[in-house]
Amino acid sequence: MIDLHLHSSASDGTDAPADVVRLAAAAGVTTLALTDHDTTAGWAEAAAAVPPGVRLVRGAEFSTTSPDGRGGEVPAHLLGYLFDPGHPAVLADQQRLRVERRRRIRVMAQRMADAGYGVDPDELESRLDPDAPIGRPHLGRALVELGVVGSVGEAFESLLAKGGRFYEPKADTPIAEAVDTIRAAGGVAVWAHPWARLRGDVIEPEVIADLAERGLAGIEVDHRDHTPADRDRLRGLAGELGLVVTGSSDYHGENKTIPIAAETTAPDQLDALLARATGARVITGGT
Repeated sequence: MIDLHLHSSASDGTDAPADVVRLAAAAGVTTLALTDHDTTAGWAEAAAAVPPGVRLVRGAEFSTTSPDGRGGEVPAHLLGYLFDPGHPAVLADQQRLRVERRRRIRVMAQRMADAGYGVDPDELESRLDPDAPIGRPHLGRALVELGVVGSVGEAFESLLAKGGRFYEPKADTPIAEAVDTIRAAGGVAVWAHPWARLRGDVIEPEVIADLAERGLAGIEVDHRDHTPADRDRLRGLAGELGLVVTGSSDYHGENKTIPIAAETTAPDQLDALLARATGARVITGGT
């Protein structure tokens, strides 16, 4: 089985990078990708933990914004695989986003503290490495520990949702620029869950077509937030545009209920993806 979208505690997952690798292997995954938000900090630990017979595709999930095809802008997530983590454009983008993430969460935490929820912005930041990307799930876990909500999911539904009274947007990277950055660093770019309608507005097919011309390599089609009808449409669109089709769990440990390998990628699609990458190598356990 192949799962190309997993998160660790290097960003907003709850399992250490090495544990993500071990859990994936125990679940029968033969190729996994570590794709933490806006960081490659977990790469070394994950690579050291790969067991024989398992392959690790190192990547990251880039925070971006995209035209929606209707005159507006929407948040978008872009998976970058096998890029050079030391490329200047990658380093600059990830550093800017880490700073922006901390600003945003501090604003949200302070709003909650002012409203009497007992959140301490300084204590929240002190839990993380200074270079680690912080996100709403970290704030959600703090709310669980305080007894405000019963789960991180409940925190998102009741307090952290976009447009809510505590929400603060962050300045993400334009998706076309992120595709250029990944490609310049020798990697390949896949649009993560582009039609996850429960998360908000989605983009028109024309936007995917425009980005394919820019160098987008694939679409994450099989994802729990995609309806069967949308999967069929996206699969057809990928065929028309010559894009790779992936499927992934988007695993976050205890922060989400989805298990590893709940969605998977076909071997031929993985091969097509890897053939386009030159920035970093696949790690194979036991070699």
